[in-house]
Amino acid sequence: MEINKMYKIALQYKQNAYTPYSNYNVGCCVKDKEGNYYGGCNIENASFSPTICAERTAISKMVSEGFKLIDTILIIGDSDFTYPCGVCRQVIKEFSNEDTKIIIAKNENEYKIYNIEDLLPHGFSGDDVNV
Repeated sequence: MEINKMYKIALQYKQNAYTPYSNYNVGCCVKDKEGNYYGGCNIENASFSPTICAERTAISKMVSEGFKLIDTILIIGDSDFTYPCGVCRQVIKEFSNEDTKIIIAKNENEYKIYNIEDLLPHGFSGDDVNV
């Protein structure tokens, strides 16, 4: 894993966050199975429901480029360890498998690595729809 490279990308995007209401910036870097990198930041909106998290921004960029499987996703925020919200966990599940690594980073040297089952046990998937 290229944690240092992914952290630097996430940090760059965190600095681009648009957070006039919460002032809580989040950056994310997604690496797909082909080795491409996608960055994202959270983008708030005054009516709140159109707000999009950094994770969904980066995943949307990956999918819009034609890739559907996350190899690794790294998330950083304004607190020591910033975990994805429930909606983001569900979106990560949609585009991950048992090998996908989810890295929650405090900095380049302090991080925790999970898989989607750790963060979303018994999550809803396409298998549940195609019953």
